[in-house]
Amino acid sequence: MKNLLAQVYAPQNFRQQAHELVDILADYLQAAQNQDFSQAIPWQEPHNSLAYWQADFAEDLLANPNDLFRKIIEKSTHLHHPRYMGHQVSTTAPLASLTGMLTGLLNNGMAVYEMGLVSNPIERIVSDWLAQTLGYQTLGGGLLTSGGTLANLTALLAIRAGKSPNDVWSEGTSEKLAILVSEEAHYCIDRAARIMGWGAGGIIKIPTNDRFQMRTELLEQYYQTAQLAGYQVVAVVGSACSTSTGSYDDLGAIADFCEKHQLWFHADGAHGGAVAVSDKYKHLIKGIERADSIVVDFHKMMMIPALCTALLFKRPDDAFQTFHQKAQYLWDNPTSNDWFNSGKRTFECTKLMMAVKVYAMLRTYGEAVFSELIDTLHDLAGEFAQMVQNRPNFELAVVPQSNIVCFRYMADNQENTNELNAQIRRKLLEKGEFYIVQTTLRNELYLRVSLMNPMTSQADLEVLLNEIEQLGTQLQTK
Repeated sequence: MKNLLAQVYAPQNFRQQAHELVDILADYLQAAQNQDFSQAIPWQEPHNSLAYWQADFAEDLLANPNDLFRKIIEKSTHLHHPRYMGHQVSTTAPLASLTGMLTGLLNNGMAVYEMGLVSNPIERIVSDWLAQTLGYQTLGGGLLTSGGTLANLTALLAIRAGKSPNDVWSEGTSEKLAILVSEEAHYCIDRAARIMGWGAGGIIKIPTNDRFQMRTELLEQYYQTAQLAGYQVVAVVGSACSTSTGSYDDLGAIADFCEKHQLWFHADGAHGGAVAVSDKYKHLIKGIERADSIVVDFHKMMMIPALCTALLFKRPDDAFQTFHQKAQYLWDNPTSNDWFNSGKRTFECTKLMMAVKVYAMLRTYGEAVFSELIDTLHDLAGEFAQMVQNRPNFELAVVPQSNIVCFRYMADNQENTNELNAQIRRKLLEKGEFYIVQTTLRNELYLRVSLMNPMTSQADLEVLLNEIEQLGTQLQTK
């Protein structure tokens, strides 16, 4: 072996660097939890960030890669900081991160059993566990894939394959197919339908009520209108929960409608489906067990690094009808339903050993760890909503059902409220002490927090509201 390659693969180098890196990451966790550094997000303008890394790239080679890793930690958004309340990405459990180091080094793919001797059986166990937790009686129809967007697209492809009268995979289709979705559904549903060539007319958006939930009483009207316009409606997608407000659609009512018209019921539980593990909050997804397919992200409410998403089918055979291809170098029989050859059911061929991270958490802590996280964050969201309502200068968009809370600071002149809240959010971002985002609900701009970190406290939220109030006053007196 050449000298450089021998250095790359030297076990003693790895041992030394890995031990040091674990110490660095443990120090980061400790500092984040204690708020020893003040910023949840060390904001830089994009051009300044690019210039920094361009200069770094031009420097001499590193004597120790951990010098680089320290810079990356310093410059990254700190999800483990209690005042990170931004996007719906998990505050990763350290054990899951360690598992990622393990699976990254082993690097076993999963398309065929020979390359997934461990990960394919473990994926079956993890997906069956989640399917049972969600109420499915028949197992074996689950798989893991790289994110909710890809999982929802895979589900819609399965719907098309099951509902189209011809063999779409072989013959294509010229039919005008359509799905019914909430106007608050995640944009990836719209994107998936357009990718499949259904066009704007193939995504029929149902209005929402004052809680931003699908108005299921309008499903019949929109269904009949679509039929008259020449569309074949093949499915209804229910949100559990919506991304903007965390509101749950009435899944039972959607299931009733789908059974009446023999439509596929798909439940997008990417964010909120995880409440199935919580005795306190699982009522929010009542009816999800009647869905033909369900999506749940482990990397949102279950402390797993991105990306790691489960796609579950009520009928196991539906998991195999999406893709029908010959790949002689991978498997002998392309038509057999082999759960242990995952490439038959997913877009990915070389797929990460993602299920191992979930399995490690279950084997070490049990499902109770997920339940405790759900209860902690949902309870905190309810407490924060009450804090908002107790302040006369604030307005709550909707009482939260999940760990997502939308609210705003009211301007002295109400016409300026949208602009004022945008300015407040920008000031918070530049200061970096808190990281929150914003959303637009019926043309009104709201500040939005996703409480993802179990270390976030009521005291942190009180400071946030104080900071927003102070900024609101300052910005209006300029």
